[in-house]
Amino acid sequence: MKRNYKILLVIIAVSIGLWSFIPKEKSSDPEKDKMLIELLTFVIEKGHYNPAKIDDAFSKGVFKDYINALDPSKRFFLQSDIDEFAKYETKIDDQILNKELTFFDLTYSRLMKRMEESKDYYKIALDKPFDYKKQETINTDYEKLPFAKNTQELKERWRLQVKLSALSSLVEKQKLEEDLIKDKSKTLEEKLKSYKESMGDKITPELEKKFIADDEKKKNQEPKTYEQLEKETRETTLASLNDNFNFIKDLDREDWFSIYINAISSRFDPHTSYFGASDKEKFDVSMSGKLEGIGARLQKKNDFTEITELISGGPAWRGKQLEAGDIVLKVAQADSEPVDVVGMRLDDVVKKIKGPKGTEVRLTIKKTDGSIKVIAIIRDEVEIEETYVKSSVVEKDGFKYGIIYLPKFYIDFEDQNSRDAGKDVAIEVERLKKEGVQGIVMDVRDNGGGSLKTVVDIAGLFIEQGPIVQVKSAAGKKEVLYDKDVKVQWDGPLVVMINEFSASASEILAAAIQDYKRGVVIGSKQSYGKGTVQNVIDLNQFVRGSTYGDLGALKTTTQKFYRINGGSTQLEGVKSDVAIPDRYSYLKMGERDIENAMPWDKIDAADYKIWDKQNNFDLAIQKSKDRMSNNAQLNLIDDNAKWLDQRNKENIYSLNIDKFKAEQKALDEKNKKYKPISEYKNAFDFNSLPYEIEQTNKDATLKEKRDRWHESLSKDIYIEEAIHILNDLQTENNKGLTTKVKKEKIVKS
Repeated sequence: MKRNYKILLVIIAVSIGLWSFIPKEKSSDPEKDKMLIELLTFVIEKGHYNPAKIDDAFSKGVFKDYINALDPSKRFFLQSDIDEFAKYETKIDDQILNKELTFFDLTYSRLMKRMEESKDYYKIALDKPFDYKKQETINTDYEKLPFAKNTQELKERWRLQVKLSALSSLVEKQKLEEDLIKDKSKTLEEKLKSYKESMGDKITPELEKKFIADDEKKKNQEPKTYEQLEKETRETTLASLNDNFNFIKDLDREDWFSIYINAISSRFDPHTSYFGASDKEKFDVSMSGKLEGIGARLQKKNDFTEITELISGGPAWRGKQLEAGDIVLKVAQADSEPVDVVGMRLDDVVKKIKGPKGTEVRLTIKKTDGSIKVIAIIRDEVEIEETYVKSSVVEKDGFKYGIIYLPKFYIDFEDQNSRDAGKDVAIEVERLKKEGVQGIVMDVRDNGGGSLKTVVDIAGLFIEQGPIVQVKSAAGKKEVLYDKDVKVQWDGPLVVMINEFSASASEILAAAIQDYKRGVVIGSKQSYGKGTVQNVIDLNQFVRGSTYGDLGALKTTTQKFYRINGGSTQLEGVKSDVAIPDRYSYLKMGERDIENAMPWDKIDAADYKIWDKQNNFDLAIQKSKDRMSNNAQLNLIDDNAKWLDQRNKENIYSLNIDKFKAEQKALDEKNKKYKPISEYKNAFDFNSLPYEIEQTNKDATLKEKRDRWHESLSKDIYIEEAIHILNDLQTENNKGLTTKVKKEKIVKS
């Protein structure tokens, strides 16, 4: 893996308006810290599925992860600091057991000292113009980069980093100046049309007026000189860094101690982590409510903030410019100067990106191919409805097929009247049957999991009664979860779609369907590989009459999933019956790529009977594989995936402006080769069901969401192949009957 990040990847929904910065208490009690260490080790050792032994090897792991979390880009500590810290490399285990804080206190005080010193380094570097004609480079592979030997080397590291930041801004500003000159030859109507298209036609009357007013100002605006632009970039880079350090200054000892606690907890496995009081609140809020923002989820990777998911129906999703894997470099409010967010903590990046509905935010993004773009987004309300199941119908060769998309396995155990994924999918199946479909696609791509109960209910819709999944607890006790309903709600052709981001409950569903040979599993070579169960445990319950305030909660791994054939989904995930290339085929992004992930193992198989009502199951799989091998579009996608993997390993950037521009231009040219991937259109039309058409006729927003979903399906080569497989799964008898049935006209939504 290019960068192994062992500390908990804190995934945050930017769309949640309540995820604002919560002021921290400035007081910090070492006795509370000691109690937290004692509580965490107690709860983990008693409740974790397979707790690691707290010994010297454990200590070394905590040491490495913690230092990496404190200084991931190696811009603060000197090698002499690391040498001093290393005296504790095999003693952290003893300090944990003895509730000692010596190591933490030393690293915390030293970090505060080094951060204060580093302010001078970047200020000196930005004090005079950079020589962009000089031939020099910077290596951004921080994981392999050694710590600076001395202060002079550290200063040079800061100089190169701020020069890269200023250079990227300068090149972007020069492009804007060039665009300004070009715009003067265009009419206002042409410019306004282009602006609306870039914003997904989602601009308010106020923003339109502002655009017109700004355009009027630009008419008399003289192009800026190189000297002016160069000075501006240094000023804005300085302001961004000052802003960043002001945020750091707001952090107190408790914030840094949480990082230490998570370095300890995550050594047990990647999914065991500590939630402070405010983090637990955010976790709870993320499960419900109306959201305002851009509709994207972020996670911290090293010094960078990465887009991990676009929430369906949200502004970022509608804009079609952001993608999973994009790195956020800078954030600007409308036309204000962008703030550099590299190195900024995730909470603070979220604070800058989120905002009221109707306001504009501009993100400077580094794409997965290395190119840098500025993307403007109008914040909007993100309906949680888009996390619920939805379906569509499509026709091929006189057959009707249904597409059921399930973003997650949702349920609220405390509210019996709330939405339940199991019940909702059952309803969609009945609606599709009413429409006369002859096959169903269950799409669980990008579905990170959810309720175990709902996945058992959903798998049960497609089989006769029988086992769905096996669960093993820490004590070694095995439980088999069954579908006890003899009714088969859908007994026709079935395809389950997965990708490398399908995890946990999604993998259980795909594995059960695959083991029963009930349907064909297609998608990425294999799914994510998370075969573990976590429970969130409130730590306050263990302390009576505490005077320390809220102690937070611990999320710890308590069980493992196993397929009904006995194999674990841990690490190996579910391997597709038909593996189809995608852009992430060669990137290491699964559970198997995390150093301390729990191992794969196997238990006895459950007693189950393979589905024998699909006569041409193997033939349909072979036909699909034959199509895949001769598909030019998929070959292009595979070529693009290999190139992205190669680009992901390239970390040397030229700081010579001519070479930097040439590199960006070369990336743009290379991207043209892969443009057909985004322009692809399959031969199908996707439509809403009648009940939803009635709703969309009354709800313009819902209609837009469904239109965009249908549009994305029409460009989806993977959905296209799923439909082909459903067609191949039709028996000759079904085909004969279907030709005699009068085709129903599907009303387009």
